Order: sequence, then structure tokens, then C-alpha cells
Amino acid sequence: MKNITEGIYMSPGIDEMIPDSHMYLIGMPGSGDLTLVDAGLIGKGAHKLSSVTESGIALEDIKRIIMTHTHLDHIGCLHEMIGKMPWVELWVHESEGEQLEKGDERTVYGMAMFKSMCQSQYRLKDGDYKLKVHRKLHDGEELEIGGMTWNVVHIPGHSIGCIALYDSIQKVLFPGDVVYADHAIGRFDLFGADPKLHLDSLSRLSEMDVKMLLPGHNRIMNNVPDGYIKETLEQWRPFLR
Repeated sequence: MKNITEGIYMSPGIDEMIPDSHMYLIGMPGSGDLTLVDAGLIGKGAHKLSSVTESGIALEDIKRIIMTHTHLDHIGCLHEMIGKMPWVELWVHESEGEQLEKGDERTVYGMAMFKSMCQSQYRLKDGDYKLKVHRKLHDGEELEIGGMTWNVVHIPGHSIGCIALYDSIQKVLFPGDVVYADHAIGRFDLFGADPKLHLDSLSRLSEMDVKMLLPGHNRIMNNVPDGYIKETLEQWRPFLR
């Protein structure tokens, strides 16, 4: 794993025909209370957990996985990880957490055509992503985990239950797929997506003091320029209505 800054590590996604999300690990070394942020695509679990242990981090110190949202490229290899770490808890925003517990996989796959393709390619069946959610997250919560404090920000638009995690001390933002580097944003045409809400979420993020942007895909940004998210919002405004 790449050590990005104190208490934050990254295992980059390995894209195939379908993108694979980055996986991040957060928590102060020695805290014994570490968290994975997102998992990744089906088949990537072994590689990503190996990147953890090869960095000298014990799997036993990982206590939970927080999902920025539950699209397949983020949650696909969750079963592989739980198989190696059966003690970990799954934390998801309440809206998508309720879907997972009911076996409602519309957010996981996004659209019927994609579901059919993925079930065929990966030999998945209905109900494979019916999961127990140990904690349903809410907007405005403060998570005291791993010797760090992270604010939960509900930012729907890319999906109904997208969240960001924000560290106001280090000015670090995990925005999931709501905003990327290079003035890019996540798609807003899948199940539960809403372009107007996506615009509102970008507006909310633009008001935060962000110095490091750690998105779900593509490159990360250090020394984020002032007004970067606002500029991105304005470029996409004509399409987000």
C-alpha cells in the first residue's frame, strides 16, 4: 500500500473491462482500530489484502469497512475480504444499508443490462449482495476511529447513499465517485442517481476546505487548489439539471 500521509494508506484500483475502485486504509499506526474505505471489484480482494499485509499491517487490526457507496466496482470483492476477516463490520449510509439488508441490488448493479452482464461474467446470482450492515451512517455524524475524527457527509447524486468522509484537521476528503481529479465527476444516470442532487452535493463539498482529495478512481490530488470543486461544479452545471 502507498502511505499517502499519516494514518492514510491507498491500494490503487486495477481496472479491467469494469473499473475497480481504490481501497484506502485509515487509522493511526498502533491504534489497533483500522478502517478500510471501500473494497473494490470482484476478484480483487486477495490482491488488496495482500497489499495490506505486505505493508506490515496486521489484518486483525482492521475492524470495519466503510463504503462510500455500494456500486459493484466498490463492493464487489467484499465477500472475499469478509472471508479473510470475518470479524469486520460493514458501515454504510442508511439508505443503501437498508437496500443491502433487504437484498435490493438495484444500486449495486445500477441498471438491468449491467446486472445481466455481470452475473454472467462473474457467475453471480440474485441475492449475493444481501448483506448484514452493522452500522447505518447518517449525515453529520462524527466517527472517532483509529485515533482520527472523520465527519460523515451525505452527498447523493451519483447514487442515493453516497457519503464523503472529511478530516477537518488534515483537510482530507474522501468523496467516493462524486468528484474526481481533473474536473471530472461520477456518472449520474444509474439507479438512484439524480443530477440535481449531484449538483447540490458538489455545491456542499465546494464549501469545505480541502487540501487533499482521495476519490474512488483515477489520480489523487495533493495541494488541491482553492476553488477546485467549485470550478468543477460550474463546468458540469449545464448537465446537472
